[in-house]
Amino acid sequence: MITNNFMLTIISILLNLIDVLSVMLPVILAIAFMTIIERKQLAAHQRRVGPNTVGYYGILQPFADALKLILKETIIPSQSNKILFYLAPVSTLVFSLLGWGIIPFGQGLAISDFSLGILYTFALSSLGVYGVLLAGWSANSKYAFLGSLRSTAAMISYELILSSAILIIILLTGSLNFTTIIEIQQAIWFIIPLFPVFIFYFISILAETSRTPFDLQEAESELVAGFFTEHSSVPFVFFFLGEYSSIVLFSCLTAILFLGGYNLPELFVNDSFLNIQAIILGLKTCIFCFFFVWFRATLPRLRYDQLIYLCWLNLLPVAVAFIILVPSILIAFDISPY
Repeated sequence: MITNNFMLTIISILLNLIDVLSVMLPVILAIAFMTIIERKQLAAHQRRVGPNTVGYYGILQPFADALKLILKETIIPSQSNKILFYLAPVSTLVFSLLGWGIIPFGQGLAISDFSLGILYTFALSSLGVYGVLLAGWSANSKYAFLGSLRSTAAMISYELILSSAILIIILLTGSLNFTTIIEIQQAIWFIIPLFPVFIFYFISILAETSRTPFDLQEAESELVAGFFTEHSSVPFVFFFLGEYSSIVLFSCLTAILFLGGYNLPELFVNDSFLNIQAIILGLKTCIFCFFFVWFRATLPRLRYDQLIYLCWLNLLPVAVAFIILVPSILIAFDISPY
């Protein structure tokens, strides 16, 4: 009996491991190719060629970059806190990858169909900033520490806007589960009735992922490389992967919250679409990944005081107004989900 139970436990662990790898390996490949897509897209915006030597059309450039960085020497500042110095990049990457555990790629295609998925995502996004803070504090570097302080100032501003936008969707659907939110959008995508909400939501996730014009934590022209100035080799790779993993993850979450996830409107749905639901979600995710790069190529960086002014004096009043307006409309027309 003990032997049978032990074998069943081992089989269950292996099956769970296969489930995790079946999601993590494609995600890591998507993150790798997101780097080359960004470089090619920036080159197109700036009328230059971009990477085109390693592999056909430069498609193997991400692997060459990874190999180059891994083979470099890891240099640790003598006055740094070595445990936190290594813990910061690891935590950044781990928290960004954990978010994929509750993403539904199709009907029944999720590692965990968590009923409180949005709260789980909020928790991970809040914990992710500690990697930035620990990196700047542990390196004992002026530039790195300034990057951490900027990160704190930005976090206070955009987290409230991001949570307000998602709270409106929760009020509209009556659920914290991503699958339920996707199914409710079968008739119409939320981006159509909630387009103003989508605008300030997207501004907040640009700040969440430290992308231009809100890349205050890095600010290459001002802080060398920001909070990870002192990190090199494998720790730098972890920061790099963590940033691009967050970009792809938030692009996927945006597709779920505002474009119906893996679903298409009822007009286009038939049984054949059940086989390509993950492809539909991937295409919608690519649209928002394009927006991330497009804004980087177009917009100048804001100062952190300008970001605070934008969030607190411009976006927050609009967010509060919609938090009041949306439930009022639902109650007035007697269509509240509660």
